Amino acid sequence: MREGVRLTDEEGAAQGPKAALPPAAAPPRALADWWRRLRTAPLRLNLALQGGGAHGAFTWGVLDALIEDPRVVFEGLSGSSAGAMNAVVLADGWAKGGRAGAHQGLEAFWTFVGKQMHAGMVRLGKEEMGLSATSRWLATWAGYFSPTQLNPFDLNPLREWLARQIDFERLRAQSPFKLFVGATQANTGKLRIFREHELTLDMLLASACLPKIHRPVSIDGQPYWDGGYSANPAVSPLFYECASRDVLLVLLNPLQREGTPGTVQQIETRMLELAFSANFMREMQMFAKAAEFSATSLLTMGRLERKLQSQRFHMIDSSDVASLQRTETQLLAYGPFLERLRAQGRERALAWLAQHAGSVGRRSTIDLRQWAA
Repeated sequence: MREGVRLTDEEGAAQGPKAALPPAAAPPRALADWWRRLRTAPLRLNLALQGGGAHGAFTWGVLDALIEDPRVVFEGLSGSSAGAMNAVVLADGWAKGGRAGAHQGLEAFWTFVGKQMHAGMVRLGKEEMGLSATSRWLATWAGYFSPTQLNPFDLNPLREWLARQIDFERLRAQSPFKLFVGATQANTGKLRIFREHELTLDMLLASACLPKIHRPVSIDGQPYWDGGYSANPAVSPLFYECASRDVLLVLLNPLQREGTPGTVQQIETRMLELAFSANFMREMQMFAKAAEFSATSLLTMGRLERKLQSQRFHMIDSSDVASLQRTETQLLAYGPFLERLRAQGRERALAWLAQHAGSVGRRSTIDLRQWAA
């Protein structure tokens, strides 16, 4: 089987990587061989990638570290907004050149993004950067105008870059992974998941369409906005459509804020965060409750119950990363800031691999009931 190709044996993949236990009286060499196989067993992961504008560069660093580890293989990638961009760019690069191609594709994408902003920044401290007062004022006033007024020609620099760099025809024919790109139907608020076999440029742009900046993206005659409004990201498709039981959540929004927002700016910031994370948290609460409920029916456990009980969740949490604490810096598409986020993402991913790689295929590394309750 090619590296990264979809799994077909659902029950086998569900068990995760295992190595047979050595006999009690095994000679030292047999024990050494068993230990080597255990340490090099594939780490089959599904990735749920959260969106967050420029903060998605943190996920770039996480992916960088994961693809450099030869043990790590992927089955499904789910994402909205910047999470969807990371997922599709990764899949396209992998299809063209394996792990090295994925690395190059992600670097090219974020290098392009980093060239879009060269002014309007201010250093807030030794490790923090933010928008200047003038930039914040302009961003606030922009909220009083429609995309037709602000951007009458619907200019989007990403469109040209993605059209030139991403081979959508190849992905539709032979994507190395299952892709789940989330977008929000603007009229109904319903989540739509676009799959790799149908993926187009417009579908990817729809997933990252912020309605205050860009006009809705029309697909099949229907208007679509950023997928973060309805799922950031969607986790259920990874559960229902993938054989691998291990889901790694790569989060950019803080799970909890200290203190209650008081100023107008703090309230607006928190409202925006909640709007882009409420559906995700509700979905994770559903998984926690469903797993707890299914555990009480051991004698009548069916396929769904067995799958719920074998599901394993892991998380790379960025809640305490200072560079991600300010929501306004999601607009900070500035090269040095993106590189800093990349380095921080790599550091977190390498630490996660060092601490939790042995748990993949065996057990969750977060207590979902405690975390999502």
